[in-house]
Amino acid sequence: MEERLQKLISACGLASRRAAEEWIIAGRVTVNGEKAHLGDKADLDRDIVLVDGTPLAPGGGRTYLMLNKPRGYVTTLSDEKGRKTVSDLVAGCGARVWPVGRLDMDSEGLLILTDDGALTHQLLHPSHQVDKEYLVWVTGNVNKALPILSAPMELDGETLSPARVRRGRDSGGVHQLSITIHQGKNRQVRRMCAQAGLEVLRLKRVREGPLLLDRRLKAGQWRPLTGQELLGLTGPLSDT
Repeated sequence: MEERLQKLISACGLASRRAAEEWIIAGRVTVNGEKAHLGDKADLDRDIVLVDGTPLAPGGGRTYLMLNKPRGYVTTLSDEKGRKTVSDLVAGCGARVWPVGRLDMDSEGLLILTDDGALTHQLLHPSHQVDKEYLVWVTGNVNKALPILSAPMELDGETLSPARVRRGRDSGGVHQLSITIHQGKNRQVRRMCAQAGLEVLRLKRVREGPLLLDRRLKAGQWRPLTGQELLGLTGPLSDT
């Protein structure tokens, strides 16, 4: 998606929008080989934007990966018990990256890995309230559980913000739920379901903030985030 050049430059961490505007006026910015002008837009997934001859890239050359984590892997860089880790799956990425947050060993789905500490803090700090959406397959009395899951619950003596819960398909006594939370307590969704009288059979994270799990990624596969995906994670770009 196209954005104004000063927004892209600012989102990539090179300068404030005001300074970026001055760079554009001074002729320091080009788009696809042509001198840029104020008001010009670009799409970093399609266009080549240069600042002083250097390609503009979200994150300033750091590494940002989307992994479709399979079950059976722990979300750590190493494990003293010798279990398989997510770092084993991305060993060929060319950088030392770490997971942003956790998915327990029996859970699967979207996991971001990066070497960017600022983005890690932004996504994990409770004050930013980044939504995380999970598909959960459960057994039990869903009609009774739904109002419990949607109301404030308590874990470890702390009151949780109400989750957003939607009911999906039912098949053979197995019910699919979509549960969205923005806190990240240990095994939170599983423990919430247990409190509501449900048994979790499968749990898959499908969204974090605006980032959706790429359905083309098979379990265990990863790919770099696109420029637009990364810009979405680093914050909304408004016209102000």
